[in-house]
Amino acid sequence: MTERTDTAALDAVAGAIFDPIERAALGHRARPQLSEVGTVVQVASGIARVTGLRDVRDSELIALPNGLLGIATNLAMDGIGIILLGQGDTLRTGDPAMRTHRVVDMPVGPALLGRVIDATGRPLDRDEPIAAEARWPIERPAPPIMARAPVAEPLQTGIKAIDAAIPIGRGQRELILGDRQTGKTTIALDAIINQRQNGMVAVYCAIGQRGAAVARAVAVLQEHDALANCVVVVAAGEDPAGLQFVAPYAATTIAEYFMAQGRDVLIVYDDLTRHARAYRELSLLLRRPPGREAFPGDIFYIHSRLLERSTHLRDELGGGSLTALPIIETQAQNLSDYIPTNLISITDGQIYLSPELFRKGQLPAVDIGKSVSRVGGKAQLPALRAVAGDLRLGYAQFEELETFARFGTRLDADTRQRLARGRRVREILKQAEHDLLTVPEQMGVVLAATTGLLDEVPAERVTEAEAALRAAIGAELPELGPRLRAGERLGDGDRESLLALACRTVALFRA
Repeated sequence: MTERTDTAALDAVAGAIFDPIERAALGHRARPQLSEVGTVVQVASGIARVTGLRDVRDSELIALPNGLLGIATNLAMDGIGIILLGQGDTLRTGDPAMRTHRVVDMPVGPALLGRVIDATGRPLDRDEPIAAEARWPIERPAPPIMARAPVAEPLQTGIKAIDAAIPIGRGQRELILGDRQTGKTTIALDAIINQRQNGMVAVYCAIGQRGAAVARAVAVLQEHDALANCVVVVAAGEDPAGLQFVAPYAATTIAEYFMAQGRDVLIVYDDLTRHARAYRELSLLLRRPPGREAFPGDIFYIHSRLLERSTHLRDELGGGSLTALPIIETQAQNLSDYIPTNLISITDGQIYLSPELFRKGQLPAVDIGKSVSRVGGKAQLPALRAVAGDLRLGYAQFEELETFARFGTRLDADTRQRLARGRRVREILKQAEHDLLTVPEQMGVVLAATTGLLDEVPAERVTEAEAALRAAIGAELPELGPRLRAGERLGDGDRESLLALACRTVALFRA
């Protein structure tokens, strides 16, 4: 009796375990899937060659062992080239390579704001995952001509030498170039910091930078409360060339998401010189024919298709804008080098930073004579344009006059007066890093310099007079800023109020 009871109990337990499995097996229908798998036949630094993927498409994402991904390129009958998006140290010949039937994409959405990510969307700042709204491909077509609106709204950087003489508009592509260690990144970060009050989204893309330099940039943004409205995309110098190549396209996709929501976006590429070098390295490893300076023939195209995505959309398409500030590094002040001339021809102007001005202490070292904005006054606030319209021409004439004055010839009173005023203008164009000016402050300082109110102030006290004038404008004319930022013109009453305030303040510093 006991044996029968034990047997029945065992049957009941077995039935409870195996009956669901049998029912699931009877109801299961196999759904076979076809996967096209190739074989890795060559591995080099940053690239690989694969055979057996007959139907692969250009720029398709290829899955490799250990979670490594690559981009298909150089499609040929005897195999394809793969740009690796990660360290290929563990990749070996004979490893499988599988098609994914999708292109490289990036997570997009508001959850990226305030985060530091790599070129594939993985977080670098903390382990908290990013709750993305969607994933967009990193290669997207530029908006057509009929979808673009004119560039007419200013992007204030808070830097006098730029806003007054080389204005930037929302939707413009303004190149920042100069030799190394001349302050290019500082100007770009100041432009980002100055947008923290108006809700503009910023994307900072670091390409080939040292980790310490990227950490300093993130710390500066955090210190000035600008990181919360910014996305930092990093492809460090120690990362593979493939990640450095895709980084600016990934950053632009993130920026385009916010532009599609009708928001104004500022993107900084720091810098495209290293991006071009990474692409040259990949192209040579893939055995593409080299051209000038060993760059491949499509080096112009990789930057033009990137920067053409920056624009100002028409109102019926949301009215968003994407302003690009690409940075490149020159060698020995050579503006006619290959990559600088390429990018100068693509962008809508350039801000040139002179190492000679930097050595003289003229910071920011913006060379107004060699800098230009092809949008010009159309992207400048009307009130600021009325005050600073002649600043660029007058300063250029002063520099030419100062050159001739060095020969020691006799100077008449008018020439001496113009030289004295030009030197005061040079002093007010100096500005400490991250010390940004509002529109009324810029107007008051420029107006005081160009109308001669500073002529009798000793050159060494111009900085003190400027600081006092800025404080007085903020205290006595607080209502001026909102009206001017809204696009109102400078009325006669406003001009007289500014002049009177500047005259009273500057009088305290005259010799």
